[in-house]
Amino acid sequence: MRNTTVVRTGLSALLLLGAWAAVGLPSASAADSPSITGTRASAAADAPASAGLLSAMRKDLGLTESQVRARLAAEKTATAVEPKARRAAGSTYGGSWFDAGTGRLTVALTDDRAAAAVRETGADTRLVPHTARRLDAAKRRIDALSAPSGVSSWHVDPEASSVVVNVVASARADNDVRSFVAQARKAGPVTVRETAGAPRTFAAGTVGGDPYYTGNVRCSIGFSVHGGFVTAGHCGQAGGAVRGWDGSDIGSFQGSSFPGDDYAWVSVGNGWWTVPVVLGWGTVSDQLVRGSAEAPVGASVCRSGSTTHWHCGSVLAKNETVNYSQGAVHQMTKTSVCAEPGDSGGSFISGDQAQGVTSGGWGNCGGGGETWHQPVNEILGRYGLTLHTA
Repeated sequence: MRNTTVVRTGLSALLLLGAWAAVGLPSASAADSPSITGTRASAAADAPASAGLLSAMRKDLGLTESQVRARLAAEKTATAVEPKARRAAGSTYGGSWFDAGTGRLTVALTDDRAAAAVRETGADTRLVPHTARRLDAAKRRIDALSAPSGVSSWHVDPEASSVVVNVVASARADNDVRSFVAQARKAGPVTVRETAGAPRTFAAGTVGGDPYYTGNVRCSIGFSVHGGFVTAGHCGQAGGAVRGWDGSDIGSFQGSSFPGDDYAWVSVGNGWWTVPVVLGWGTVSDQLVRGSAEAPVGASVCRSGSTTHWHCGSVLAKNETVNYSQGAVHQMTKTSVCAEPGDSGGSFISGDQAQGVTSGGWGNCGGGGETWHQPVNEILGRYGLTLHTA
């Protein structure tokens, strides 16, 4: 590996986030320290997120710094409350979401007899007609259908107490789309919504900068795990070699799944190593990763990738099936964060908690759009990996 001394690729190389670099940013080397120590680590430990991530949230969510800090604190509380509230709800559980207006978790219930117990956990409640179990069963029946390209995705929406089927607006009148919707309605409670564009993955052909390559594809690293990193499955197949920003061999794909899923993991060797950091590109501060507690629907989330760097938004839906041209991908999380080609595989993080790896979406960071990520905990469980945390 090249041995220069500027800030970025010291962490880039360590995380194998060379895949995230852009033309024009200075590079450094793995000779820089792989650990975050001293006053920087101490200050980071006291903050809810890095200064750069706070700045990105202010910009993309239109909040003041005090509002960002308050929201992160409220989301952390809601994340801790959710499993307790779900247990208290029992068989009446209809789903849950973070309400940015109240700063609290809201739990949907089909019977108000459980409401008092749920409220004791610190959550608000709302009566709905359908349990999460019924809605999940309906979604599984829809998953078994063959979807035309005019159907973008579908997911359970606990707030609507329905399975939401997203249809590309320009294809709403298409006969195949109408037929799919009719079949979906037979599966259970369904609401149809329109979306502006069809989903696509965000891999890119080889370009200059500081990428990781597999074949002629550039993608972005998700999160360090012990022994390697996780990324998107559509970026490469098991056994495929991975090269770093300098062209040197850094490892290979040990497992990969796409479509059906969109996740993979890459081993690290040949002098490369990993640290629990999401790179800030010199534009924002690097973000330490301290865990992988899953943020609720409605919570804020930010993404880092090689093409568009930091962008933030909110979690819109979970367990959504996304209908790419290559085939459907299940159990995805939808967000209002934008992304572009080359961002595939990159990190989704909420505060200091890893959320998932970028899969695909529609739109761009000039005009807006939506992006899906594959939850990181699913990837860790599938391959028996351990997240590298600070």
